[in-house]
Amino acid sequence: MSIVRVNEFTAATGKSAELFSFLQTLVPYIAGANGCLACELLKHHEHSDQFMVIERWESIEDHQLAITNYPQETMQAAMSLFGAPPKGNYYQQV
Repeated sequence: MSIVRVNEFTAATGKSAELFSFLQTLVPYIAGANGCLACELLKHHEHSDQFMVIERWESIEDHQLAITNYPQETMQAAMSLFGAPPKGNYYQQV
């Protein structure tokens, strides 16, 4: 059974376009990771500073391995773009 990861992001004031661009660079990385079945980036229709990344994985372990392998210096450089800590949870179809 596959797992869905739902991630919520809020941009820092004045950083919406930059955060969106950063998240766009994550999509091919995520989609190309071992065990990733799908990945999409969504922008809130009324609040341009809010984004979601919806990921479908073969397992939670595959997702966690992909995070571990992502360059930490790149993620640290992007931290100033976030207006709030990112939120993420795992879901399964029932």
